[in-house]
Amino acid sequence: MRISSVLRTALIALVAIVGMSRASLAESGGVTLTIYKAGWIIGGSGGGGTLYFQGRRYPLSVGGIDYGLVFGGSKTVLRGYVRNIRRPSDVAGVYGAAGAGLAVGRGARAIILTNQKGAVLELSGRQVGLMANADLSGLAISLR
Repeated sequence: MRISSVLRTALIALVAIVGMSRASLAESGGVTLTIYKAGWIIGGSGGGGTLYFQGRRYPLSVGGIDYGLVFGGSKTVLRGYVRNIRRPSDVAGVYGAAGAGLAVGRGARAIILTNQKGAVLELSGRQVGLMANADLSGLAISLR
């Protein structure tokens, strides 16, 4: 009985160590995105950017759709970080959000998004244009 308790404790410790080492493999990288957005009720967005990861640059494509109260057009330039990725392809995916905003002329923008792979984007930057929105939106990022 004492041996099984020692074995169980050792197995739990092994699982914990493997779990922690797997989590520590996740890294972060820098991201810049330029997104053009326009719409009237239904809106669309597109653009591109760059992922900086492990000393290399990876070009990105960005596209999306918005539905709700969407009016106007804008250009947004965002810079920041992506966390919890193990390889460049982890940044690719669909990022969803519900939000509201108003930009007339120039305005600041900050956003935190997560995709289905667990990658977390933390971005901030400037938005230029005339855009009013209260919508559900999705942003798809892919490696080019």
